[in-house]
Amino acid sequence: MTRTLKLVLPVVILLVGAAAAFVLINARERPEARVAEVAAPLVRVEEVRLQDVRLTVLSQGTVSPRTESAVVPEVSGRVIEVSPSFVVGGFFKADEALLRIDPHDYRQALIQARSSVTRAEVRLAQEQAEAEVARREWNDLGRGDASPLTRREPQVADARAALAAAGAAVERATRDLQRTEIRAPYAGRVRTKQVDVGQFVTRGSPLATIYAIDYAEIRLPLADDELAFVDLPLVYRGESSARGPGVVLSAEFAGRRHEWRGTIVRTEGEIDPMSRMVHTIAQVKNPYARGDDHRPPLAAGMYVQAEIEGHLVRGVAVAPRTAFREDDRLLVVDEDDRLRFRDVEILRRLDDSVLIRSGLAEGEQLCLNPPSAVTDGMRVRVR
Repeated sequence: MTRTLKLVLPVVILLVGAAAAFVLINARERPEARVAEVAAPLVRVEEVRLQDVRLTVLSQGTVSPRTESAVVPEVSGRVIEVSPSFVVGGFFKADEALLRIDPHDYRQALIQARSSVTRAEVRLAQEQAEAEVARREWNDLGRGDASPLTRREPQVADARAALAAAGAAVERATRDLQRTEIRAPYAGRVRTKQVDVGQFVTRGSPLATIYAIDYAEIRLPLADDELAFVDLPLVYRGESSARGPGVVLSAEFAGRRHEWRGTIVRTEGEIDPMSRMVHTIAQVKNPYARGDDHRPPLAAGMYVQAEIEGHLVRGVAVAPRTAFREDDRLLVVDEDDRLRFRDVEILRRLDDSVLIRSGLAEGEQLCLNPPSAVTDGMRVRVR
């Protein structure tokens, strides 16, 4: 009996387990069949706003004086006096005496020239008197027409020429004496200096370099594709140059950024053959005056950034560069949350944005992060 149970009991247990599993499997609920859904991509949008934009053109250049001159003596001599303003960086007024050359020799030359005038005047008077005596004697004793030599006309003409030459010598000596004092032709500043008290200078040797402080000029290069955005003062033959657009100059000085306002006054007559740049000249009036914001002077040699005022364009849309696809098209989201391709006319590309002349309407939803794979009419979710 025990042996029979050992053989039958495992079989009974397996059958009971199989029956229980069959009942459980048939009793469970079958899962509901569902269709897999693909979520629409999420995009960021921005509402299009048409606005009026003042275009600007950026450039840079170095400040230089409008007028610069070399100080050169017209007479030779020893320097006996120098103005306190005649130092490198010193300011001087118009017609201020910068230095004086020893005038002693030139005073003596003027005295001699004046004495020569006196002698020439005496000689002319004598010749005129003798000519009058000769005329009277010929009228009393002569026959026919007297020759010019008899009337002493050549002698009188020679005396007049000698007097004119003596007068010219006086004028030349007077001017040489005046030239011993070298005066500033304008209000300005000393850039370089090569002479001081006690040195002997010769006619034509450079003594210093000075420049005017009424205006400062900056040479600004502009690329050809930037010229369409500004009104440059072009000059044609027989016409005067008109004033150009305004320009804002800025530079870093002593850890702060300062600005100066100027005007484009002219363009140079040639295009740079290497860079194909057109150079314009910006001018700033009274660059060394103290400003209300205690800004430093716009000194010669300073490197500045320039922002030139350009055209005012109306009805322009501004889009970030990230909104553009590789084919320079944009995507807009319509009322049904579907993407639509849009061809636009680009006015200008900036560093991080693009100005669009046409192709977008006020209030449209511009897609800012277009998907890499997109089809026209694809549904999206808007954030």
